[in-house]
Amino acid sequence: MQDFAGKVAIVTGAASGIGLELATVFAEQGMKVVLADIEPAALDAAVSRIQALGVEAIGVVTDVGDDASVAALARKTVDTFGAIHVACNNAGVYAGGLLWEQTEADFEWVMRVNQWGVIHGIRHFVPQMLSQGDECHVVNTASMAGMTTLPFAGIYHMTKHAALALSECLYHELALTAPQVGVSCLCPELIATNIGSSQRNRPAALGDTRVTESSEMVHQAIIDATDGALSPRVMAERVLQGIIDGKFYLCPPPENSWHRSAKSRMEDCATMQNPRFAAPPI
Repeated sequence: MQDFAGKVAIVTGAASGIGLELATVFAEQGMKVVLADIEPAALDAAVSRIQALGVEAIGVVTDVGDDASVAALARKTVDTFGAIHVACNNAGVYAGGLLWEQTEADFEWVMRVNQWGVIHGIRHFVPQMLSQGDECHVVNTASMAGMTTLPFAGIYHMTKHAALALSECLYHELALTAPQVGVSCLCPELIATNIGSSQRNRPAALGDTRVTESSEMVHQAIIDATDGALSPRVMAERVLQGIIDGKFYLCPPPENSWHRSAKSRMEDCATMQNPRFAAPPI
């Protein structure tokens, strides 16, 4: 996909972080942008920022873990702008700790956003793209956590592995049946985002994350690690170039420590040795 001007992009998790920067780079390309997020006030501010760039943009309050909410997002987009050309299933949350100490609600919350958010996006955005018959692109945000496994983040790793595998399957299916629709999977390294405070968006029905010594340790480590980390703008530019190049894996450069960690895991799988602890320096 080379021509963006006048086309339509949807971005979930668009009120901050990578999502907001994705919306920004698409607007800079002259696209019409639909920003979706679960935080109304932050979403309004983000929409104003995008509109200030001189493009058409709307915000749609969306819970990506709810099928009806994502279906409504797709309908609103088509009703307003007539099409979907780029869809970024980007929303994500994090909860850490020892797996046996985390509650069923902890699992449900992270899975419904990180896994079901991608599933719902595929089910509602891709059919619209297919019906248009023109060049389109799906971008699913996974993580380098989808290529590695580390302690105290099991639920997050599980959901990001799922997002990556689902994206690979989608790539193969569309390549065989509708090659005009491209697929990329963004696998960020540590980025300066608000993911360490994602508890603010946890549904009240699921209660609060259980606070344990391990969860507190990981929570603080995430906040410390993302403070001053790589700018989300870098990820947005990586996505834009990936769409232009038709590239699937949107990962850090090979010399990055997360690449080395992922390579270690793949070698363990290939040789069937026990998993090594190969954490990248954080």
